Amino acid sequence: MSSSTEDETQENVDVHVPIKINTQQSSGMGNASDSDDYNDVAGALVDVEGFCYADYRIEQYAHSVLDFSSQYGIDLSISYTAPNITGRPSKYPDYGDFPQTFAMRTYGIWWDKAPSHLKEIHPQSLPAVHSEDFIVLYFEDYVIPEEIAIFETFNPGAIVRIWAYTITKAWVCLWDDAEFYKRPAYTANKARRFSPLLKKIHLPTKTIRLEFNHQRLHYYTEIDAVLLGGRKFNMSNLQNLLDFQERQRKGSILCKLQNMKFRPVCQDNYQTRLQHFLDHDLNKFMSAVSDVQIKQINNNDSTRVSHVGLKDMPFDIVLKIFSYLDLISLFRVGQVSRFFYDVSNHPLLYSELNLKPYWHLASTELLSTLAKRATVLKKLDMSWCGCTIQTVSPTEFKKFIQQRGDTLTHLRLNSSKFLNSSCIETLGIVCDNLKELSLRNCSLSPPLLNFSCLANLKNLERLDLFQTVIEQDLLLTMLESNPKLKHLNLAFCNVAVNMDDVALHVSEYNKNLVSLDMWKAHFLSAQGVLALSKCHDLEEVDFGWCLREATLGDSLKEFLMKCPKLKKLFLAAVRGLTDRDLEDIANLCPNLEQLDLMGVLGISKERYQDILQKCKKLELMDLSFCDNIMDYEVAMWSHNFKVNIKCCHVPNEIR
Repeated sequence: MSSSTEDETQENVDVHVPIKINTQQSSGMGNASDSDDYNDVAGALVDVEGFCYADYRIEQYAHSVLDFSSQYGIDLSISYTAPNITGRPSKYPDYGDFPQTFAMRTYGIWWDKAPSHLKEIHPQSLPAVHSEDFIVLYFEDYVIPEEIAIFETFNPGAIVRIWAYTITKAWVCLWDDAEFYKRPAYTANKARRFSPLLKKIHLPTKTIRLEFNHQRLHYYTEIDAVLLGGRKFNMSNLQNLLDFQERQRKGSILCKLQNMKFRPVCQDNYQTRLQHFLDHDLNKFMSAVSDVQIKQINNNDSTRVSHVGLKDMPFDIVLKIFSYLDLISLFRVGQVSRFFYDVSNHPLLYSELNLKPYWHLASTELLSTLAKRATVLKKLDMSWCGCTIQTVSPTEFKKFIQQRGDTLTHLRLNSSKFLNSSCIETLGIVCDNLKELSLRNCSLSPPLLNFSCLANLKNLERLDLFQTVIEQDLLLTMLESNPKLKHLNLAFCNVAVNMDDVALHVSEYNKNLVSLDMWKAHFLSAQGVLALSKCHDLEEVDFGWCLREATLGDSLKEFLMKCPKLKKLFLAAVRGLTDRDLEDIANLCPNLEQLDLMGVLGISKERYQDILQKCKKLELMDLSFCDNIMDYEVAMWSHNFKVNIKCCHVPNEIR
C-alpha cells in the first residue's frame, strides 16, 4: 500500500426457475435473436412463460456499497476504501498500487501463519474454497444478469464467488471458482478485466456480492470498478413473476415421486386412499431400497439371509460417523429414517456451530431449530449472517442466546449487522463463560451499539474489536476484568480511544498478552511502546500506521529487549524509525518470522541486509515504498536468504 497516502470456467448448476434456458454463452451485446428463450412482441421480449423483458441490454457500474467485511483505508479517508469501487474505472487499464481503488486488509498466507491465527469452528462445514472477505454492491436498475466484469488493477486473482440477490428475496450463486486451488495462481503484472461465465438465471437483480480468498495473492489486491450487464426487466410484470415462482415451489419428496412417475392405486373413496396406499402400495415403493444381505452357510449347508443395517451398529459408532458431516448434511440425513433422525438430533453433534458458510441460508427459523438441538453449545460462529438483508431477527438471536448462551466459550459475530443494543446486553449478561469474543466490523453508524454490559465478562482470552466502535472507559474496564487475555485486536478502533492509555492498562492487567493489533489506531507514542515492554510473552504486534509521527527514542529498543519471543513485527509507515532501530531489530529479534517496514524512509540498505543475515527464521519482509533500495538488490536478497520480500513502488503519476 502506498505510504504517500493515508492511507473461467463455471460449474453447471441447475437453475431453480422453470423457464427454458439457453445453454450457449451470451454475446457481449445480445439482442432478441440471440436466444431461443424469447419471442418478439411489440418491442419487448417474452419468454416461454409469458414474462416480459426489455428488448435491449444495459450496462451499469456499481452505484453504492451496501456492506463489506474489510478495507485497507479508514472511513474518513478516500484512499483504499470500499466506495472507491463505485462508478466508472478511474485507473484501469493501468496496473499498479493506486489509492483511488478498493483494497482489503490481508494477502497471502501470512496472517494464517501468525500467532494470532484462529482455528475454524466446525471446519467440516467449510466449502473446498472458503471466502475470507466480501463486498456487496448496489446497482440502479434491475436486470437479468448476463455479465459481471471486475476491473482489477493490482494483483488480480482473489475473487472466488459471485452472488446475486434476486427479487425472490434469495441469494443465488452466479459463479463459483471450484478450480481455485487446482489452477496456477495469476501472476501477470497487468490489470485484468475479469468476466467469468455466469450461471443463467431469469430472475432480475440489482444487488451483487463478491467474495474473496487472499491465500494465493502475492500482495494486496485492488479493484477499480465493477460492471453489471444484462437485459432490462419490465417491472410491471414483477408480481406475476413472484406468483409464478411461488406456484412452482414443491418439496423434494414430491418432486422425486413425480420424476419416478409413481402413481399409487387408490380407491374412489377419498377417505380410504391413505390407508389403501399403506396396505397395498407402500411395499412397491419401498422395494427400490436394497437391504444389505449377508449369506451365511449353516451346518446343514443351507443358505440363510441376514438383514444388517446401520441401526444395528452401536449408537456411539453411528454418532461418530455423523460427527464428520457438515450442517446441511446433518439435516438431510435426518430425513432418511427415524433412526437417522434421532442420531442427527443428538446434542453432541451441535456443540460447535459455524453458520458463516451458510450466511445466505441463516434465518430466524434456522436459529429456532438449532436452539432445540444445540443444548450443549460451546462454540458459535454467526459471522456474515444477516448481512445487507436482515434474515435473522435480533429478537430471535437474543432468545437463542438466553437459551444456549450460558455454555458458550467461543462466539464470533463478525459483520453481523442484525446486532442491536439489546443483543449486546444479553451477551454480557448470559455469556459469562466466554473465552473468545469477536465483534469485527459489527458497529453501524450512529446510533452506536451499547457495549456496557460486556464489562461483565471475566474470562476472556481473545477479544477482537477490529473496525468496531467502542468507548474507551468500557474498553479499559474490560482489560482490567480479564487478566487471562492473550489476544487483543484493536485495529481501526474508535478514534477517541487513546492507545497510550490502552497500553498502560495492558501492561498492568494483561501481562500474558501474546498478540496485539493496533493497526491504524490512534494516539500511540513512545510512552505506550515502553509500557508494552512489560508484556514479556508478546509474539505478535502490529503498530502499522499508528506511530506515524512518533519519536521513538530508546522505547523500541527497550520493547525488543524485554519481548524476545516476537515472531511478527509490523511497523508500516512508522516515520520515526532510524538506522539504529533497525540494528536493534537485527540484534534483538532472533525468533522474528514476519517484518513489515512498508513506507519507512531514510534507512540505508545495509540495515535491511543486517536483518536478513541475523534473523535466521525470517520468512516475510515488506519493503514496499522504501527508498535507497533497487529491484535487483531485492531480488538478490530474496534469492540468497530465502525470504519472501515485498517491494512495490509508488506509481509514476504520484511520485
